[in-house]
Amino acid sequence: MKLLTRENLIKCYKGAKSYEKRYVGVLIEMTGFEKPEVIINQSENFDKKLAYYIDAYDENLNHKHAQGIKIIGFTHGNYFDDIEEDLLVGFYR
Repeated sequence: MKLLTRENLIKCYKGAKSYEKRYVGVLIEMTGFEKPEVIINQSENFDKKLAYYIDAYDENLNHKHAQGIKIIGFTHGNYFDDIEEDLLVGFYR
């Protein structure tokens, strides 16, 4: 699994664009929830969503303004199955 830093999240989005991937998936852990949330962004939204993540999350991917929210995984792919395999199946192994 890749090192979970803001820098690597940026690399993930840039890689998705350069390889013309359709989706970026982000796994979010939130205090009080049993399982993480999966967010899937479409390629048309990559730039704006990445700008949001850069603004809202610190270098270690903790939310700056909401304690207990953290990005714990990210990947890109062309199909939802790709995202599920990388984020969920791989995460729970």
